[in-house]
Amino acid sequence: MDGATLASLFSAMDVVALAVLLVAWLASSWIIENPPMRRPSTTVLMAQYRREWMRQFLTRQPRMFDSQIIGNMRQGTAFFASGSMIAIGGGFALVGNADRLRGVASDLTQSADPVVVWELKLLVMLLFAANAFLKFVWSHRLFGYCAVLMAAVPNDPEDPLAVPRANKAAEINIAAARGYNRGLRSVYFGIACGAWLVGAWALMAAVAVTLLVIGRREFASHSRAVLLDPADGIRPAPL
Repeated sequence: MDGATLASLFSAMDVVALAVLLVAWLASSWIIENPPMRRPSTTVLMAQYRREWMRQFLTRQPRMFDSQIIGNMRQGTAFFASGSMIAIGGGFALVGNADRLRGVASDLTQSADPVVVWELKLLVMLLFAANAFLKFVWSHRLFGYCAVLMAAVPNDPEDPLAVPRANKAAEINIAAARGYNRGLRSVYFGIACGAWLVGAWALMAAVAVTLLVIGRREFASHSRAVLLDPADGIRPAPL
C-alpha cells in the first residue's frame, strides 16, 4: 500500500487530531520542565527538594533511611516498566485481531473503515507504550546510579569529596525523576490515544481532558501549594 492510498484512509480531522495529540504531548513536557520562574511546576519544586535531600544526607547517620527511599523508587519504576511491557504485548495481540476490534468499534462509530486503519491507530498507542517503557527502564537505571553515588559519599561531611559527590547524586536523582515523569506522561497520552478508536473528535476531547489533569497536578494542585510554602526556605530553581 503506497503513501497516497494510506493517506486516503484517514480524514483531515484524523490528521488534525493526531497532530494535536503529538503537540500536546511534547509541549506539555517542555512547559512542565521549563516553566516560568514566577509559576514553577510541581516537578521543578520537587527537584529542589531532591537537592535538599542530598544535602541532609551528608550528615545523616545512619543512612539506611535514604537507601530505603531509593529502593522504593526503583521498585516503582520497575512496576511501571513491567506494566508497559504487558501493555505492549496486549497491543500486539490486538493488532493481530484488529478485525474483531473493528467490529466492536463500528458499533460505536457506525463506520466501516478497513482493518489497516484500526491497526495503525493501535500502532500509535503502541508507540506511546514503547516510549513509556524506555523511559521507565532508563529511570530505573538512573536511580541505581544514584544509589551508587550515594554509597560513594564519604561518611565524614568535612571530607572534600563529600559535597561534590552528594551534588552529583542529587542531579542524577533529578534526571531519574525526569525520566519517570516523562514515562508517566506517555502513559497518560497513550491512554488518551485509545479514544481515537471512536473517532477524531473523541481523541481531541481525550487530549484536552489529559492536559487539564496534568496541568492541574503540576500548576494548580494542593500538593504544589504545600511545596510552595516559604516557611521551610526551599526556593524553586531550574531543572
